[in-house]
Amino acid sequence: MSDAVVINVATQAIFLVLILSGPILITAMAVGFVVALLQTITSIQEQTLAFVPKTLVVFSVIIAIGPWLLSTMVGYISNLWLGIPDMLGR
Repeated sequence: MSDAVVINVATQAIFLVLILSGPILITAMAVGFVVALLQTITSIQEQTLAFVPKTLVVFSVIIAIGPWLLSTMVGYISNLWLGIPDMLGR
């Protein structure tokens, strides 16, 4: 297995992690921003207030896009397994 193959597999894995975690992280940031804005407007300075809405929304997003997440991961892993002979040069 050459260095180029290892770098290609690692690059694909990192790109896949970014694609899969993006919707969840963007949603958490948006909810955190909205809660922080509401806290600023209402002058409520409770540190734990953002935790519950953010947790509920993140779990909801994971449930909503779960099938897509799973199919994308399974597709990557199956392509990786099927590509092992080509990676080894056989």
